[in-house]
Amino acid sequence: MLRFIAIIITLFLYLVLGIPVLGVEWLIGKISKKTEDYQCLRMVQRAFKLMLKMAGTKVTVIGEENIPDEAVLFIGNHRSYFDILLTYSRCKRLTGYVAKKEMLRYPLLRDWMKRLYCLFLDRDNPKEGLKTILQAIEYIKQGVSICIFPEGTRNDGEELSMLPFHAGSFKIAEKSGCPIIPVSMNNTSSIFEKQFPRIKPTHVIIEYGKPIYPGELDKDTKKRLASYCQDIIQETINRNQKLV
Repeated sequence: MLRFIAIIITLFLYLVLGIPVLGVEWLIGKISKKTEDYQCLRMVQRAFKLMLKMAGTKVTVIGEENIPDEAVLFIGNHRSYFDILLTYSRCKRLTGYVAKKEMLRYPLLRDWMKRLYCLFLDRDNPKEGLKTILQAIEYIKQGVSICIFPEGTRNDGEELSMLPFHAGSFKIAEKSGCPIIPVSMNNTSSIFEKQFPRIKPTHVIIEYGKPIYPGELDKDTKKRLASYCQDIIQETINRNQKLV
């Protein structure tokens, strides 16, 4: 319980003390948008790494060399709130996450998310959902990677289970031509969700798969791109479970 309280306090202090930082970064952005973007990225990454350390999380990373030096679409299985901390803290390039629109309710947090190219998806409004996908495609074209969890929500089922992937998520790669990087995560729900509200030291596995270029796939595979990518992640988490 102490770890949970400490992390909540750290997050609160970061958001409050970050108010003047947002203003300073806005001024820096008037001179150099790239400098502003990367300073914000690194600041958030430092905070996330600190919180992971406080949680006692040990991370084994496999295949990080598979990520090309270009904007990509990261897609991964999603079982924990810590999935965002684990993956975002490792991003070398600017990366925006697709989050549910409910995140807009939280002041300061939403401001940082917007500054970091995050998008807010209305899952109940197809028209607004399409706008989000189109904005993600535009970000990719600007060199900003996008991360999305195609299950659409956090999966609280059995450890190696996954919810069906939503095909619409993959339009970002199909329309922009960017590579897809499968991100397979094992044991992340053991950090927090399995013993809510306690946080316990946990060993997690993250594996980055080889890039998938939709334009290079055969016709049949293109038609089932979502299930094709899900199968890759399923096979990977099944294989890596023995490493936990």
